[in-house]
Parts: sequence; C-alpha cells; structure tokens
Amino acid sequence: MGICGTAMGSVAAAFRDAGYRVTGSDAHVYDPMKSFLESRGIEILNGYAAENLSDDVDLFVIGNAQSRGNPEVEEVMRRKLHYVSLPELLRDQVLRGKRNFVVSGTHGKTTTSSLLAWIFESAGRNPGFIIGGLPGNLGQGARFTESDITVLEGDEYDSAFFDKRSKFINYLPEVAIVNNIEFDHADIFDSLEAIKRSFGHMVRLVPENGIVLLNGDDQNCLDVFEAEGHSPMKRVGFAESCEARITKVEYAPESTTFEIEGEVYTIPLNGEFNVRNGAMAITAARFGGVEPTAIREALFAFSGIKRRQEVRGVTARNITVIDDFGHHPTAIREAISGLRRKYEGARMWAVFEPRSNTTRRNIFQEALPEALGQADAVCIAEVARADQLAEGERLDTDLLMETLRSKGNPAYYEPDADTIVERLSKEAQDGDVIIVFSNGGFGGIHDKLLKVL
Repeated sequence: MGICGTAMGSVAAAFRDAGYRVTGSDAHVYDPMKSFLESRGIEILNGYAAENLSDDVDLFVIGNAQSRGNPEVEEVMRRKLHYVSLPELLRDQVLRGKRNFVVSGTHGKTTTSSLLAWIFESAGRNPGFIIGGLPGNLGQGARFTESDITVLEGDEYDSAFFDKRSKFINYLPEVAIVNNIEFDHADIFDSLEAIKRSFGHMVRLVPENGIVLLNGDDQNCLDVFEAEGHSPMKRVGFAESCEARITKVEYAPESTTFEIEGEVYTIPLNGEFNVRNGAMAITAARFGGVEPTAIREALFAFSGIKRRQEVRGVTARNITVIDDFGHHPTAIREAISGLRRKYEGARMWAVFEPRSNTTRRNIFQEALPEALGQADAVCIAEVARADQLAEGERLDTDLLMETLRSKGNPAYYEPDADTIVERLSKEAQDGDVIIVFSNGGFGGIHDKLLKVL
C-alpha cells in the first residue's frame, strides 16, 4: 500500500525479481515509478479500496503515508490479516546477518547510498541495496543478493502509523553514515532535539566491530555521537579535527576533484554537498575493503540518479529543464550553487512546489526565500493540501513573494503546473536554466515545459 513511494516501489520490484508475486495500490500513480513497476510486471491499482485486498495474499506491507481511515488499512485490521511496515519487512526478510551500510542524514542520503552501492558493484562485490531513488548505474532502487554487503538509504521518517520510530532503527547497521542533521519533517518531529534523539537511537545500534562515520563539520552530528556512541567513530569533513579530512578541492563544470586520506578522487558531480557525499561513500567503501584504484574507476563511471539534478531535456532555444527532488531550503540552496558552476553565466529559474509536510508549513518562511533567492527568478506553486493546515500554520506564499521581490528577485506565484508553464512561456529567454524543485509529480510540469518552450 503506497507502492509508488520511491522506497516502496524499489523494494516491491526487488521482491518481484526474487520470485514473489507482488501487487500494489497508491492514490497518486505517476512516473518514473509507474513505468518502472509496470516494466517489472507489477500490477498497480490506482486508488485505495477494500476490494483490492484479494484472499490469496500472504503479507500486506503498509507504507508510512497510510493511516487509520484508509479503506485498505481498515479492511486489513477488520479481517486481522498479516501486515508489517516496510522497514520491518526488510529487517526480518533481508538484513539479518548482513553487513549493513546505513546512509542517514537530512540531505544527501540518496546520492551517497547510490555512490556507495555502485562502488561495491563496480568492485565486484555484488551488493544488495535499498535506495530511495533510481540510480542510473544500477537500474533500480533495490536489489537482494547473496553478498554479505547491503547498502541502505536510512530515512529518519517514521515507519508506519503503527510504528512511529524512524525507519533506520530497523536496519541493523554495521556502518552508520550520518551526513548532516537539520530540522525537517515537522509533522513527525517537534524540535531539532527530537530528531537528534532519533539519530542517537540508530547510532547506539552500531556494534564494536562496526563504525560510525560522522560529518565532522556538523555540530549536531558530533552531539549525537557524544551522547549515544559506543562503537568506533571517524569524522569526515573539511575541519582539521577530521580523521578523514577533505582537502585540495578543485571544481570544474562537470566534475569535482579532491583529496582524502592521502588519495585523490574525481566525482562527476558539482557542489560542496556532493564533495561531502562522495567523501562519505569513499570512506565507507574503504572500511568495506575496496581499494582506492577500484573506487576511482567506479566514480569515473557513475551516471547519477533520477530526480537529483537530472536534465530532463534541452529545447531548440537552448533552455535546459532540470528535475530536482530538493524540498528543504539547504538542499535547494546547494543544488542551485552546484548548478551555477555547471551553467556559468546562464540565467537560472527556481520553480518550487511546497509539497513536503515541512515546506507546506511556515517553519521555513524565512529560510525558503533565502534559498530560492539564489536563483535569478522564481516561480512558486500553491501549497499542496493547504486545506489540511490551519491558516496560521501553513506557508504564506504572499509573504514569500514579497520577501523575494524585496531582495530584487523577479518572483511569480502561479497555482499549478499549467499556469507556471504559461508564465514561463512568456518569461523564459534563450539559454535559461529552469530547475524544478518538487518531491512529487508536479502535474507533469517537466514534459509540459519542454513541449511549450
């Protein structure tokens, strides 16, 4: 239930590949997950209904977006059927006895876990992996193998309506990567301290023959380990105190080169955040026994991840349309910063849909205009599911517009994808770069922009 979620869909496909019969339902079926699942022969039912639950199903996996009142959830409970959360399924059926490399943090989880899984794959280690995205090199977001190594994207979001613990608590980590910690998921956590507490619960699960890899430049990460850490620890970052220190960084339009622990590596990615992601993946791979030469070969061949600074197309007028999953101010800011290096001199648009459970709220009322204002011009869509939030709680788009314009940014509020496309058909100029920030389908805006422009 909720099969089109990035993690749910990837795991569903992996179980299908392992020989299981898998079906699923979702309220919002959209690409790329829709096409991916259909290519695996998985039947998807659009919408939730009690009659979707056939009598020959052995196990129901309930996604964390489902809650009481969902007709399928109610039917499962009424009939006392066997149900689990996705993390519980992974723990019991996939992860026990494995060397689990768990990649966590507010930002960079998908990129870091994709890099790490690809390094192991390229080095011939045949890893299992569960990643909340679709890595280009690996062709799918999840795979189960006979290898002793599994790479997981460790999400701090809750597991299910019946298990409010963070997903990564179930992942039995031997290696725990903590990329960074900021406030997010305002519908689950009431403070930064609550988030740090949850990360602490994961860190305390790492055994003494494992390791915790921390962002050594992030005090929140250091606080978590100081409070809860019992295993070996290594700090990764730019500070002199870091055991794995990043130095000699050289940015190029299509790549970045840096040195860490006496070895030089080049990643085909831009921006400081991706340097950190790469450094974490490299350090974890070294702990897993991969040599620097093999790591360099893997990084050279890395082809990126869908929806992470993914170029969806370039028009005849040389207007580039980019899809990015960014929905936190820090991620938006860093994506724009990295893409400026790649598209030096181009006018840059940020098109933003306030859709996540945090950005729909006014928690980032001040941080969002600062981040979006790094672009040259901005389009904002209406707050998703605004009617579910009290007026004093939701993001004030009028104030967001006013703040952006006061900083000198051309800023436009358009309620949906179609009106944004209409606006950009008038405002976009030859050579512009349009970055679409959304964690949903956004009304198929990318293809619509490419068609109109």
